[in-house]
Amino acid sequence: MKPRVAILISGRGSNMAALIDAAAEDGFPAEIAVVISNVSTAGGLAIAERSGIATVVIESKPFGKDRAGFEAVLQAELDARGIELICLGGFMRLFTAEFAQRWYGRMLNIHPSLLPSFPGLDPHGQALRAGVKISGATVHFVTPDTDAGPIIVQGAVPVQDDDTPDTLAARVLSVEHRIYPEALRLLAEGLLRFDGDLCRTSAPNAPARTLISPAAE
Repeated sequence: MKPRVAILISGRGSNMAALIDAAAEDGFPAEIAVVISNVSTAGGLAIAERSGIATVVIESKPFGKDRAGFEAVLQAELDARGIELICLGGFMRLFTAEFAQRWYGRMLNIHPSLLPSFPGLDPHGQALRAGVKISGATVHFVTPDTDAGPIIVQGAVPVQDDDTPDTLAARVLSVEHRIYPEALRLLAEGLLRFDGDLCRTSAPNAPARTLISPAAE
């Protein structure tokens, strides 16, 4: 049986759509069972519904700062649907340490930087202000600390001198759509293992290629 996956969103659901498309392919080892949003107007809900995926709204605003109260309702929904894995796709709400620990090793997040560089808000602005020449995206396990869990997959892109946060975000987004389904596949196939605070994989390594930016002559 394929593990049942819940995708949690708060907005447009771009990475959610990439995961749904990947899971629809023959042989993908996980099933997207439900999309849950904490915002009733999230654009990703309509995309999920058009794809035939069940959707649930659990508004977080009425809970205010009561994160545990919100998570109790969320956990009940996950339990009722037999969810085994969680993918966060632009889910704009922090979890309590208890919830993160409960799902440790089974909850993924994607962040648009090469962690541990530039965690938190405005990663593209952070990257440009730092003057880095390469940026990218990271899929990692969720831990109580923001953007600090064991890294599963990363993808890199060059940073151009005339980049803005928006143009860099668009370039990184294309990488996000490639690496998030790959990370879920690795987890669902049992190809990941923990080595202390690190994540190791039994999958073949990528070919030895070098990304140099600015490009060498």
